[in-house]
Amino acid sequence: MAKKIQKRVVPELLEELLDPDPILQFQHWLRDAGEAGIPHAEAMTLATVSSDGRPSARVVLMKRVDDRGFVFFTNYESRKGRELSGNPAAALLFYWEMLGRQVRVEGSVERITAEESDAYFASRPTENQLSSLASSQSQPVDREALGRRFAELVSIYAGKTIPRPPHWGGYRLEPTRMEFWQQRVARLNDRILYERSAQGTWTMMRLAP
Repeated sequence: MAKKIQKRVVPELLEELLDPDPILQFQHWLRDAGEAGIPHAEAMTLATVSSDGRPSARVVLMKRVDDRGFVFFTNYESRKGRELSGNPAAALLFYWEMLGRQVRVEGSVERITAEESDAYFASRPTENQLSSLASSQSQPVDREALGRRFAELVSIYAGKTIPRPPHWGGYRLEPTRMEFWQQRVARLNDRILYERSAQGTWTMMRLAP
C-alpha cells in the first residue's frame, strides 16, 4: 500500500516575516522543501513563447539560483531554445504541494558563459553527456536509430573526455517579478508579489487570492 504523504503545517505568509530580497526568500523556501523531503524540489515548469505568440511549457530542473537569477540547461536547438532565441523572456513555476506553496517567477533570459556551461557539462554523468551528443532535441527521430547513435558514441568516447556540444548549454533567467503563494483555509490564500524597478530595487505588495 502506498504511503500517504501528510501536508506539513507552515507559517502564514506575513510581510514582516519575509526577506526584502525575493531571491533570498526563495532560497529559504527551497530549503524548507528539501527538508520536508519533497522529491526534486528544484523542479520547475518553464514557460516560453514563440515569436508568433504561441506558448509552451515543460518541467526542467533548476541547477543554480543566486543574486543573478535562475540557471537551467538544455539543447539550444530544442523548441524552448528556439523560442528563447526569438523571444528572450520566460516564466517559471515551482510548486510544493506538501507545503501548500508555489512561487511564480518572470523575467528576461540569456545564455550563460561558455565557461559556465563547460564546467557544468563536465560534472554530468557520462551517460547524460553522451545523450546530449546523440540527441537532436525536439526533432523527429527514429527510436532505434537514436539507440544506435548512443551506442556508437559510447564506443567512440570510451575512456575519453567528452566535449560539450556547441548546441548545448545553460540559460539564466533574471527575475523582474516573483510571487510567493501560500495556501490557507477557505481559499483565502496569501499572495505576496515582489516587483523589480529599473534601478534594481524590489517592492513588495499583497495580492487578493
